[in-house]
Amino acid sequence: MYARGDDPRPARCRTLLVALTFAFVTAALFVPASAQPLQASQMPQTPDADLRIYGVRVVKTPPLGKQFTGYGVYLGDGKVLTAGHVVGNWPAITRPRVQGAEFDLPAKVEKIGSLDSIDLALLSLDQSQLPVSLGLRRNPLCKMSAPPGVAAAVVYPERTAITHTLSPLFIAPKYRAKFASLITEPQSSGSGVFLLGHQCLLGIISMKIPKFAYRRQSGKILTSKAGWAGYYVPANTIRAFLPPELRY
Repeated sequence: MYARGDDPRPARCRTLLVALTFAFVTAALFVPASAQPLQASQMPQTPDADLRIYGVRVVKTPPLGKQFTGYGVYLGDGKVLTAGHVVGNWPAITRPRVQGAEFDLPAKVEKIGSLDSIDLALLSLDQSQLPVSLGLRRNPLCKMSAPPGVAAAVVYPERTAITHTLSPLFIAPKYRAKFASLITEPQSSGSGVFLLGHQCLLGIISMKIPKFAYRRQSGKILTSKAGWAGYYVPANTIRAFLPPELRY
């Protein structure tokens, strides 16, 4: 019999067990989002025209300035959502144009935030000029937030980009509270992030944030720069920004 507190295993075995336990816990905390297991409903799908039809370009040409092209998503009822900085800063906002696969129309700025607060802008189009393919479509907002590692699609008029949501642990601590909704790489401003398997809008791409990788060295966790993550304005913020009739 062994006295209480005694461990019958040799010291080397105990040391090895501690090391393996530390490695397992570390790996669980810092596994890249794209490597985390996905549930069946979150597995990547091939985005088709049903998603791409929501993608639009937002083009503005300031007086005596260079044309700038960002992106946005069609919400329904002639309304388009994009990032606020794509449209510009009030009052120096020129009337932008919105281009889809089958239309190119002038847009009216209904509401705009800013890069420092809520980086969103709501635009309206003449519904009578929109193609029939968009007539009755509604783009629903996601009613849930997405945990790290979930498959998503960033939607453009001509293509989609498959990505994954990313844990805020991969950006600097000072950014985590404000920029908690992330994908693994940056995308073009104003483009929409859709949750695959649910076909709902997770958010609008706003900016890129420095990303870090983690590694173990001499028993310590070290960080190094690992490119950029993409920050998107999340659905719950969008819902509060939109008028009630557009909260599909």
